[in-house]
Amino acid sequence: MNSDIIIHPSRAVREKTIPSSGILYVNPIEARIALQLLLDRGGDQRFLFHSGLVVSPGNDFFIAGPAVGAPMAAMVLEKLIILGAEKLIMTGWCGAVSPNLCIGDIVTGGLGFSGEGTSKYYTTDTVTHPSQRLLTSLQSELTLEEAVAFWSTDAPYRESRKMLRGLAKRHKIRCVDMEYSALCAVATFREVDFAAVFLISDELWQDDWRPGFNGKVFKRKSKAHCKQLLHRIVSICSFEEG
Repeated sequence: MNSDIIIHPSRAVREKTIPSSGILYVNPIEARIALQLLLDRGGDQRFLFHSGLVVSPGNDFFIAGPAVGAPMAAMVLEKLIILGAEKLIMTGWCGAVSPNLCIGDIVTGGLGFSGEGTSKYYTTDTVTHPSQRLLTSLQSELTLEEAVAFWSTDAPYRESRKMLRGLAKRHKIRCVDMEYSALCAVATFREVDFAAVFLISDELWQDDWRPGFNGKVFKRKSKAHCKQLLHRIVSICSFEEG
């Protein structure tokens, strides 16, 4: 442990440990749905400052969220790790930069390119990445194809067409979010398994921005996606250590 760091994540005396496997729903809408679904099944609600945390009735997995933006998401992940998380799936919404991706598509995160300010405090690398073994298990369980490169930003209202086209050309960026690259950096630094799956909520590659998150079809897909992850999380995280 670096003795020069002022504050380290810690577990309070009365805080219970959590299962090693879980899901972080960064989006407030999906987090609210997922937390309630697990509570309705008899889950145990725990305190997690300005986020939420519920442990499954069988104590075999947890869900947490929301955690919008890289700094908040990193703080939540740090707390979950100190409470016992070792295998964690992040899920959220993202914007498509590639014309081959459309609203409602589901993708997994590959390389993470940082446009946020959190990653640099955890790594000197310019590119972050998920745990390959957890990513492989996630893709297998959900029958998903090759992971795509992400650009994570702190400023969604300052994205320009020129910038996104340049990122797509130079780094083959296909999607944009706000947390992914930072969470990859934190997980690698803390030596835990981390991977992410996203629902495409809007298209950024057209001349005009095309949002889809208010549509009825998208909302149905989002809720179904929440349920699918809850149903599959134990299987996704059941790979052997080694």
